[in-house]
Amino acid sequence: MLYGSFYWFNHFFNKKNILKKHILEVDGIQKKYNERVILSDVYLKCETTQIIGLLGRNGSGKSTLLKIIFGIVGVPNKCIRIDSVSKNNENNLSNDISYLSQEQFIPNHLSVKKAIALSIDKQKIKFFYEDGFIQSILNKKISHLSSGELRYLEIKIVLSNSSKFVLLDEPYNGLSPIMAEIVNELIKVNSYNKGIVITDHNYENVIRISTQIILLKDGKTHYIKDKAELVDKGYLNSSAFL
Repeated sequence: MLYGSFYWFNHFFNKKNILKKHILEVDGIQKKYNERVILSDVYLKCETTQIIGLLGRNGSGKSTLLKIIFGIVGVPNKCIRIDSVSKNNENNLSNDISYLSQEQFIPNHLSVKKAIALSIDKQKIKFFYEDGFIQSILNKKISHLSSGELRYLEIKIVLSNSSKFVLLDEPYNGLSPIMAEIVNELIKVNSYNKGIVITDHNYENVIRISTQIILLKDGKTHYIKDKAELVDKGYLNSSAFL
């Protein structure tokens, strides 16, 4: 058992308790930077229980797309629907979508306990503490955490939100291989009642954990059926199969 994740599954994500499926759809997005087209023909669909892996080369617009979906980057045209209901005119989607940015979002002056108290519903805190790794850092200040410890805490907080969908931007940044595996387990467990979109330069982990891969290339989204397509489309070379 790794840091209580199977505890999550057994107590809260029993098949009998899996909630009604929800669907996030995004299309019609166009984005330019200095007249350079970044996004032009994007369609992304994510259902609860799915883990969508968003791949693409540097500068392809992966992080920009997540920021547009979450609403912190504006575009002239976009269509965002949740369960077929338009969310285009809503300024705050935090009840429906949570977002993990690449940048640290927990202030350094806080203690770990205070950060958790400010971020997690009181009824869920006791359960949040069931995680053995969280217990190991409870008495530390945020400024004293290693990059891996901080990233794990941030991921756990974002995944513990009551939102239906989660956008994870570079979650593996600063994580050791062992910690990355622990985070993968945490993501999988939470996908039983959430839809998750993940992008990271660590493509191997993204491919390993995802139920659907989408490649962002030339501003367009390409739904990938197998790893060979990533070679055909120039994202991976054939040595990736070795």
